Amino acid sequence: MNNIVNRYNDIRTIVRNAALCHKRAEDVVMLLPVSKRFPATDIRLLAEAGCLQFGENYVQEALEKMALLEDLEIVWHFIGPIQSNKTRDIAQHFEWVHGLDRIKIAKRLNEQRPADMNPLQVCIQVNISNEPQKAGVNIDDVVAFAGALAALPRIELRGLMAIPAATLTDSERAEQYRTLKEAQLALQHTYPRCDTLSLGMSDDLDTAIAYGSTLVRVGTAIFGARQAPPDTSI
Repeated sequence: MNNIVNRYNDIRTIVRNAALCHKRAEDVVMLLPVSKRFPATDIRLLAEAGCLQFGENYVQEALEKMALLEDLEIVWHFIGPIQSNKTRDIAQHFEWVHGLDRIKIAKRLNEQRPADMNPLQVCIQVNISNEPQKAGVNIDDVVAFAGALAALPRIELRGLMAIPAATLTDSERAEQYRTLKEAQLALQHTYPRCDTLSLGMSDDLDTAIAYGSTLVRVGTAIFGARQAPPDTSI
C-alpha cells in the first residue's frame, strides 16, 4: 500500500520540477489523482498522506466511497460524460465537474445544487482536436457557452478541460495546448475566477505544464493497474 503514496510523491515531484523547468511556480499545478475503480482504502491512504482532492468517473461507485470516507474533508471532482439521470447526485455530492459540454446538463446541475452549498465549480470540456466521437464544445463556441453558464447562479465557471487526440504529433499537440491556454486567458478577462486549465495526464505531463496547465489528472501511474470495469448500469 505504501507504494501508492510513494508513486504519488514521485509524480508530485515530477509535476513540481516540470513547473520550475518551464519557469512557473512549483506549486502552480495541482496533481489530481483519478481514483475510479480503486477502493476507498487506497484513497484513505493518500488522504492520510495529505492529498484531499480526488477525481471519480462513475457516480454510484463514487457515492459508495464517499460514504466510507465521510470522516475526511475530501474535495470530489467528477470527470467524464454526465447522464441526465445522474445530475442530482453530482450536484449534491461533488464540488467540481470537469467535462461540462451541454447547457441542458448545466441547467439541471444548477437547479439541483443545494442552496446551502457553494456553487458547483465547473470546467468546460473542449473538443480541441475536433474528434467526431469525442464529447466537448468546439473551441469557437467556448465564449458563447461560457455566457450561457454565467446565467446560472449555482454554477461557477472555473476553466477549460481537454483531452487532445492521442495521434497528434508533438508540434500539433503543442499548438492545441497553446490555443486552449489562450482561450482560458481570454475567458478570465470576463470571468476572473476562470483560472483553471485541466489538461494533461500521465503521458503528457511535461508538455501540458509547459503550455499552462494548472491541473493534471493521473490515475494508473499512482494507483497501479485498474480493476475490472464496474457494471455499466452505474
